[in-house]
Amino acid sequence: MSDGARVVDVHTHVIPPALVAAMRAGDGPDGARTAVEGGREWVVHRQGYRYPLAPPFLLHWAPADEAREVARLVNEDVAAMCEQAGGRLAGLATLPMQDPAAAVGELERAVGELGLRGAQVGTTVEGVPLDHDELAPVLAAAERLGVPLLVHPYYVGSAPGYEDFYLTNLVNNPLQTAVCAARLILSGALDRHPRLRVLLVHAGGHLPFQIGRLDHGHAVRPEARGCARPPSAYLARFAYDTIAFRGDALAFLVGLVGAERVVYGSDTPFDMADGPCPEVLARAGLEGAAAAAVAGANAARLFGLEEVGR
Repeated sequence: MSDGARVVDVHTHVIPPALVAAMRAGDGPDGARTAVEGGREWVVHRQGYRYPLAPPFLLHWAPADEAREVARLVNEDVAAMCEQAGGRLAGLATLPMQDPAAAVGELERAVGELGLRGAQVGTTVEGVPLDHDELAPVLAAAERLGVPLLVHPYYVGSAPGYEDFYLTNLVNNPLQTAVCAARLILSGALDRHPRLRVLLVHAGGHLPFQIGRLDHGHAVRPEARGCARPPSAYLARFAYDTIAFRGDALAFLVGLVGAERVVYGSDTPFDMADGPCPEVLARAGLEGAAAAAVAGANAARLFGLEEVGR
């Protein structure tokens, strides 16, 4: 990657200041609060899940009225942070997905009034998959507005069957992403929303490596024929971040979907974050135009950042 190549990190997390203040005051959404342990401040959920301050805050599990209020607060704070950054930051909206009509309205407000560049949504909404008919208005709104949806796994406790060895994150996170993407393909949702753009984090999870299995299932199983074409034909409908942790894995992804579909992401500030952009691209053997595309040009195109400062 040349020294002058633009770098856009599409996968960083933040809790806006207003939400931090509410949690410190004991008035956080869905009972969330902060606690200082061992000299470090943590977010503590009522379900017992905890993590260092600064993670995602989707709140798909909260009551709808609370989720609507928090989404407005978060989006206004994120927009303010981007404004104060003088062009160095661009934000994604949080949506109250448990109320699809409100989620559509908030996406329209976030994009049209606040200048946010899309939205981050969970792989499901408390078990309701994104391809479900009740969430179709949200997909249609993103399609109509021309903004991408970044799909991110979420949980507020260990996933059943994945409690040991941090498997809730290590295995279940990429599994959630793969299941979500497979459902969007096999259900025909991507056919019904032909201009919808979706960004899959964690390098697409298990999907890229298992796409041949989906193709075979589509060919031999009637249950897997809800889409108009073989599943592999839909790989180009997604963008994928680079968080694979191995150069050969990222090189495989680029070879499968093309460098133009891959965007740099770090997963800052978590301990599961990947490395700096030059390191990530170098270990995958990406150079020249391909490296520049993955580093920033693809993300600029995906999120409409061409006019935003470096």
